[in-house]
Amino acid sequence: MVQKAAKKTALVSGAARGIGAAIAQLLAEQGYEVAVADLRKPAAAHFFVRTDVSSEPAARACVRAVLREFGRLDALVNNAGMAGPASGPVEKLALREWNRRIGINLTGVFLMTKQSVPHLRAARGAVVNIASTRALQSEPDTEAYAASKGGVVALTHALAMSLGPEVRVNCISPGWIAHQRLRDKDHAQHPVGRAGRDADIAALTAYLLSDAAGFVTGQNFVADGGMTRKMIYV
Repeated sequence: MVQKAAKKTALVSGAARGIGAAIAQLLAEQGYEVAVADLRKPAAAHFFVRTDVSSEPAARACVRAVLREFGRLDALVNNAGMAGPASGPVEKLALREWNRRIGINLTGVFLMTKQSVPHLRAARGAVVNIASTRALQSEPDTEAYAASKGGVVALTHALAMSLGPEVRVNCISPGWIAHQRLRDKDHAQHPVGRAGRDADIAALTAYLLSDAAGFVTGQNFVADGGMTRKMIYV
């Protein structure tokens, strides 16, 4: 049996790159032991468990591996998901593709949380789920992605009611997070004057996991530079 670690442990899914990698790095800088669940190995030297979050045996094995390594689990960040929201016209959307997006983006959140709950309860820990502003507004031909992220928002408040007061559960819905060079007009359409950065979501995640957010649960935090509040007239 591994001796219980003195440092808090955080498990971040989908942390090989992008938002997840930024979250994992910030939590490590803040003193957490960090475990990464992903299909690809991260560049950073975090404890890594190759995991398909849509598989219950894989999710179970992942959490067990983290407990063997660190002896505790204080924080879970469900970030794993399929990027690229477009899936074509709904009348041509294959059930297999629908199920794949729901399985990774939504069922994966359920499975990783399910396996983590006993340990999070023991630690009086917290969960942060990463959804999307596409849970709140849509472009055409994005039904599967929008449904999966809307499900994450609803699952968040359901879990908060079921797991409180021992475990807090919150959600972040990022807007446009830039992973490439954008045009000035892309930044300018945001009320804050720029598109988002991975670090913006990492900072909010770290806050929601911290004791400073002890009075916050069941909430969906929209981090989008004000875009979903902006009236647009053409």
